[in-house]
Amino acid sequence: MATVLGKAYYRIVKELKQRKLIFLSLVPGKPIPPSIRVVITTVEEKPSVNHPNVLVYDTDADPADTIDEAARLIRSKESYEELAIGVDPGKTFGTAVLGDGKILKTAEWLSLEMTVDAILGELKRNPARVQRIRIGNGIPKLAEDVAARLSIALPDNAVIEIVSEAGTSSSRDDGFRKKLSDADSAIHIAEKPGTVRSGRKNA
Repeated sequence: MATVLGKAYYRIVKELKQRKLIFLSLVPGKPIPPSIRVVITTVEEKPSVNHPNVLVYDTDADPADTIDEAARLIRSKESYEELAIGVDPGKTFGTAVLGDGKILKTAEWLSLEMTVDAILGELKRNPARVQRIRIGNGIPKLAEDVAARLSIALPDNAVIEIVSEAGTSSSRDDGFRKKLSDADSAIHIAEKPGTVRSGRKNA
């Protein structure tokens, strides 16, 4: 991240920290270490940034779009072969976005509406040959509500799968079982093939 503009720095760094991504803060015009693959800066500061891969962040835009593009550049991908979004419905809705098996983003949402909007946004930001939304069935009625809402607006290459939540909500730690967060459970759901929901085509 190469900027001294407070708003841009705050918004990008907040997004990076939420995703637990490692980054380096740089001052525009200063040398950039050769190990840096992508630099994010602002339109005003871009002329001072000497690097082959520079992304310009608009401070009025969603920083998630810029971080998603940076992640694709780092992995040398214009698009993914498979994008999998795991959903753990409950009091809060955990979501996890995986691009070709790599965790891109996790989050927790307070409502069904926020969850659906977030998933549709991730599908637009992360092009892939196949896009899978895998929904945990711990609460069958809620899982069906999520699936029904999503199916209205999904692109043709997107598949909804209903996934058994057995083994996705807890993990072993020194012989003891511990409860995972909704976002962590969503990672396991995203990684686990499910049953294609009726009405959606398998890709």
